[in-house]
Amino acid sequence: MPIATLIGYRGTGKSTVARLLASRRAASWIDADAVLEERLGCTIATLVRDRGEGAFRDAEADVLASLLATFHGVLATGGGVVIRDANRRLLAELGRPIVWLTAPAATIRQRLAADPSTLDRRPALQGTDALAEVDVALQVREPLYAACADWAIDTSDRSPAEVAERIAAWLEGPGVGVGGGTP
Repeated sequence: MPIATLIGYRGTGKSTVARLLASRRAASWIDADAVLEERLGCTIATLVRDRGEGAFRDAEADVLASLLATFHGVLATGGGVVIRDANRRLLAELGRPIVWLTAPAATIRQRLAADPSTLDRRPALQGTDALAEVDVALQVREPLYAACADWAIDTSDRSPAEVAERIAAWLEGPGVGVGGGTP
């Protein structure tokens, strides 16, 4: 079981913050999307293009279950992992404490546009482009992230190092995993 699980939309900093938090906690970290791509031998964009979103979500669920059962470190999940009920139940059972990294849609779009490799590896799933779907996807996913999260932090005006530092302080504080909150 992870020492912390990071959830949130793509572009909120999950992978970067996971690496920094793990270093701060003298732990390892892992990006579930990277594990998925390594196991399948292709990018998520290729998987979705060739086999469809359903095949991607099935593979994502398998990777999540495997990592939650075996990995002890900081886990950065895929942005859409919360879409499936079974994944949310698994996160609640094995993924705690869960930290939701948030940012407004405009910030996410700006970050995604600045990192074309993310757009190449992570496809738009609504048939538009990845920047155009941010608002709609956030409307669907935010209540799901909120339902899963033990704690949330807005990453829009904080450096990844500051976000990692605040998460570490929260993890070391009393009452971790017993209820949500936003600093």
